[in-house]
This record gives sequence, structure tokens and C-alpha cells, in this order.
Amino acid sequence: MKVLVTGAAGFIGAHVAIKLLQRGDQVFGIDNLNDYYDVSLKEARLQHIGDQAAGRGGEFQFQRLDVADRKGMESLFAREGFDRVVHLAAQAGVRYSLENPHAYIEANIVGFMNILEGCRHHDIAHLAYASSSSVYGANRALPFSVHDNVDHPLSLYAASKKANELMAHTYSHLYGIPTTGLRFFTVYGPWGRPDMALFNFTRNILAGKPINVFNYGKHRRDFTYVDDIVEGVVRVLDRVAQANPDWRGEDPDPATSNAPWRVYNIGNSQPVELLKYIEALEKALGIKAKMNLLPLQPGDVEDTFADVDALVEDIGYRPTTSVIDGIDRFVSWYREFYNC
Repeated sequence: MKVLVTGAAGFIGAHVAIKLLQRGDQVFGIDNLNDYYDVSLKEARLQHIGDQAAGRGGEFQFQRLDVADRKGMESLFAREGFDRVVHLAAQAGVRYSLENPHAYIEANIVGFMNILEGCRHHDIAHLAYASSSSVYGANRALPFSVHDNVDHPLSLYAASKKANELMAHTYSHLYGIPTTGLRFFTVYGPWGRPDMALFNFTRNILAGKPINVFNYGKHRRDFTYVDDIVEGVVRVLDRVAQANPDWRGEDPDPATSNAPWRVYNIGNSQPVELLKYIEALEKALGIKAKMNLLPLQPGDVEDTFADVDALVEDIGYRPTTSVIDGIDRFVSWYREFYNC
């Protein structure tokens, strides 16, 4: 297949591109290479994708393009003839959405609109796109199930991801475009984002600096290793979304529809307290962390825990990588990449 991967220079996007190349797909990646974090890391990821493609005889093309660029996106879809789309480009980060809300509207709403229009006008067989566990917001029933209502987001980032799911449903209903939203749960691993906890903690611990530990380290996260996320993304991409014949408007299931639209959680289903996560990192590094214990940040939720029963039932897949193994792999990559 010829697959468009948006956000190809990003953490998950780079891993997805490599996975698709390894199995023989043609991959066309786009990314705007913005400076939300270190651009040189994004460029290194692109080089890594290129190296992997060259080593395996795969076909990888890249264009620097912002998904919010309407004319640029229209031209791309008209020119390239994609079979399927994996949409991962977005303005990430819960806390940053409090500082720069407009960035989330441009990237996550306007950009997604351009993706949907491209799929509509160019017969895309399936759109798989990144949602987020943050859509569960004020929900307190654990584990988080895709069959739960998610109408109470706690950040603009979360609201933008919920909006993506609603926009996708509209296009699935009106135009029959198969769309699948994937709610990722706290992804970590090699080539990660510097603004995320594991990367930030590792950098500061190695530098002898204290780390900021919010909610006094008591909240739990369903940390999910990037390879597990990628395996789920690719398997979902291959299974084109279908309408649920049993769906009823009188008792609507939030995870399915009478249109070809689905949402799934992808998480490890084993929540870990943040302090325990830090302990695993200390062991991998062989260094004790200095911690600034702080209250919960605005927009953050206390706990996340993925119910992946729907993913297992429909796709036949469940993430399996333990936090211990995942952190060890990240630390090995980090030391090699930064020569430290």
C-alpha cells in the first residue's frame, strides 16, 4: 500500500513509518518540523527512517508540510494517490495547551479538517488517527472503557482530541469514509519527546538536577511502550472500520456507530504509580533522583487505566511490554544517542 503518515518526524510517527516500511509498504511522510521541542531530534528521526528504508530497499518520501496548510494538503492528496492514511500530526502536550491554546486549534482542528477533506475527495480506504486517553477527562470509573461517555475533558488538548473523534464520525456518516480513532495511553520509549516525563527525568537525573514530580508522585499512569502502540496502529490500519449492525440510537454505544467509525484504547492495562516508575528509571540509570514534589498540575488527571477488551476482541492484540523492560530499552537508546 501507499500510506500517508502525518507527523512522520514525531515520536510515534517515525516508529510507524519504519514499521510500515519493514513490511513493504510505500510511505510518504509529512511534518512541519516546528520548534515545540528540539528540531534536531526530529531531523535525526527522519534520518533514521531513511536509513531503515535504504537498508531494507523500502520506499520513503518526505515533504515538509503543515497539516493546517489547506492548499498544500489539497495538492498533496491530489498528487500522490494514497491508499490509506495514518494521521499522527498534532500539537501535543496537556500543559502547553494552557499556555498556547491557539496552536491546538490550528494543528488539531484545522489540520484534522484538511485530512478529512483529503480522504473524502480521494477515495482513501481507511483513516487511522491518534486520539488520546486525555479524552476521559473527569471520568473516575476505572479502567477507562471506550464504551464510556467522554464529554468532560479537562484541557483544550483533550477537547481537541474529542473533537477529532466527532469530526471523523461526521465524515464516516456523511461520506462513508472508514475512520478509526486510537486513544493512546502515556507512550514512552526510544526516540521519545523531550517534554515527556521519562525523557525529561532521564536528562535531569544524568545532569544531577532535580526532577519535578507532580501530584507528589501519587498519580498512576498506564505507561505504554512505543512498539506496542505501533503494533496496534498498524493492525488497526489493516482492519478497515466497519459499521456496527447492532448499533441503536435509542441506546448509543460511544465506541461504535451505524457508520464505518470506531475508537479503541491502546494501553498496557497495568497502571504504575509515578514514584514506582521513577524507581525503575533510577535502577536503569544506577543513579538516585533528586525530586521536587509538587501538587497536581491544572489539566492533568489523577489516574489512567486502559480497558483494551475492544482492541483484543476486534483486532486480536494486547500490549505486553513491561515498564521495567521498556525503561531499560529507553535508557540504552538515550545513552547511545546522546553519548552519555
